[in-house]
Amino acid sequence: MNDSGIDLKIYLPTGIFIERKVAKVKGESPVGGFCLLPRHIDYVTALVSGIFSYTDLAGKEFFLALDNGILVKKGQEVMVAARRAVAGELGMLNREVEKMLEVRKEKEKLNRTTVAKLEAGFLRRFMEFSH
Repeated sequence: MNDSGIDLKIYLPTGIFIERKVAKVKGESPVGGFCLLPRHIDYVTALVSGIFSYTDLAGKEFFLALDNGILVKKGQEVMVAARRAVAGELGMLNREVEKMLEVRKEKEKLNRTTVAKLEAGFLRRFMEFSH
């Protein structure tokens, strides 16, 4: 088995964000953090908004703020599909993750409001229909 690293590809809706050979990747799934190395078994998981990191072959660690996504490890490849990604320093990235979570919270609030309006309209029409 070739142990020369992991082929990491991160896809965004706009195209490929990162395509690099790396030593390991770390991320956050709904059940907790994980670390993947080249010889680990194949793996699939959802990713929650948070800090994602990878270590290059020289040992330098890089950090990204990732907004929800999916990670698939198959053999020496790790593919990530995410809504949004921002590279940078940890302090700045923590603020980016907070922004991502706030945007999601606002969207969920809007969705709940829309569903409530639809339900109210349905009930109103149902009551008019039954009279």
